[in-house]
Amino acid sequence: MLHVGYEKLDNKWNYDNVISPFVRLFLVTKGQAYLHHTNQTFNLETGYMYLVPSYTYNSYGCDAYHEQYYTGFFEEIKFGMSIFNIKQFKFKVKAVQTDIDLFERLIAIHPKKVVTDRNPKSHINNSLYNYNKAGSISLNHDIETQGILAILFSRFIENIDVATRNTIGFKSGDLSKVLVYIGKHIHEEITVKALADYCHLSPDHFTRSFFANYEITPNKYIQLKRIERAQFLLLTTRDSLNQIAERVGMKNISYFSRKFKAITGMSPAQFRKKQLY
Repeated sequence: MLHVGYEKLDNKWNYDNVISPFVRLFLVTKGQAYLHHTNQTFNLETGYMYLVPSYTYNSYGCDAYHEQYYTGFFEEIKFGMSIFNIKQFKFKVKAVQTDIDLFERLIAIHPKKVVTDRNPKSHINNSLYNYNKAGSISLNHDIETQGILAILFSRFIENIDVATRNTIGFKSGDLSKVLVYIGKHIHEEITVKALADYCHLSPDHFTRSFFANYEITPNKYIQLKRIERAQFLLLTTRDSLNQIAERVGMKNISYFSRKFKAITGMSPAQFRKKQLY
């Protein structure tokens, strides 16, 4: 967990094109606001919780006044693999008293993890910086925190696998292995043939199976994961663009910059400056 708190917000809470490498979760207790992501607009209503996935561009604002609990956390379940790759999610759920109690408990455990700067570019940077330098907490509080976040996060998971479209004999469990493999080897050259060999399939069968499950080709998925990892490194390290390009398996800086801009709409340098300064 990066931050947690309770905030009273007015019309100064108004930002466009925010992106973060962690999940954000709100519980609105008073007033109204709005949130836009994944081509959907949500009216933030009193008594509801809202989820913003990691690496998702979003905009939000408040015309008058509202109050909310909030938290931000990493959700990677295995190295290089997100639960968003496995399960489908809803982004709005009706809050119950237990949700409020869990937020209150998180705040009690972590009273110093409130966001002190409402500007998302600042608090994203500060949260990641503080996370990187934070000392350890007691084991019981660490376990309790993970448990509370798991309960709150689970409220948004639908009992539908992302990989339910498979009709050509490729098991989703095998795909999970492939996603983990890609995550572990993202800094290396990864070919479709190598992934197919890993699954004991022909390249053509593997590509069709992968697309049937995820509606994206293996090469496109690998590119997206490289750029996601690059976004994380741009926000959390002071590594040069050349170093980051190499760490995500794209050693040609021109090619890296071109692909980064094609996916995010801006160059790596612009992305870092826009988010952190």
